[in-house]
Amino acid sequence: MSGQSLVDHARLLEVLGTEGELLGEFAHTPQLDAPVPTCPGWTTGELIRHVGSVYRVVLAWLADGRRPREWQSDPAPGESLEHYLRSGHAALIEELSRHDPGERADTWWPADRTYGFWCRRMLHESVIHRVDAQQATSGDAAPIPEDIASDGVDEVLALWFSQKLPMLGLTGTRTGSVGVRTAAHDWIARAGPSGTIAWRCSPADADAADGLVTGAPQNIYLWMWGRAPSWEVTLSRDDDAIGQLWALLRLATR
Repeated sequence: MSGQSLVDHARLLEVLGTEGELLGEFAHTPQLDAPVPTCPGWTTGELIRHVGSVYRVVLAWLADGRRPREWQSDPAPGESLEHYLRSGHAALIEELSRHDPGERADTWWPADRTYGFWCRRMLHESVIHRVDAQQATSGDAAPIPEDIASDGVDEVLALWFSQKLPMLGLTGTRTGSVGVRTAAHDWIARAGPSGTIAWRCSPADADAADGLVTGAPQNIYLWMWGRAPSWEVTLSRDDDAIGQLWALLRLATR
């Protein structure tokens, strides 16, 4: 499955900017000690520190052209959590804006060694953790734009299901395929003892899969990330194949 996003680079950058601002709003609230149910063991404050740290990891990766040895860092002595997040976010936006999305950059996905990979990856990192923070503090998450949610479904299947699971040496226990359909996009995710793979497909091909998952883009996106319950999407036909897809995604995205 290609690393090509369903959304153009300018749009990804625009929404990455918005999502970083939304996360920044949580960094000066009195709810930083609120537990985050979707990230067991974390508080909202720890989640924000994590995102600020990831922004810096990516900046270091882009600067050095190789995977950094350290994946976590903390605000400097005396630095506020809000400044730590916002300054990392601003520096990342600046760096990504200076480069063409097709320009070569080292990444952890062989199918996409470009700056565009990091723009897309950091957008979805920001969206999912913004949802985490909102669910932890208010119980409800602000809507995700339909085009971004559809691209998020594509990224989950291409990057996490098709690439991260093989990197971890994880496979399915039985051979089964699941069609996924939302907003005029279709995919097939196939898992079994030999491995996991997903690809974009025609509606007819998705209909021919063992199981089928349909619904609004935001609902499927969040369901795949374990941030929405199963009743918010429609699950048809082979429950075992769908259950295996969901369980494998929990292992890939944890």
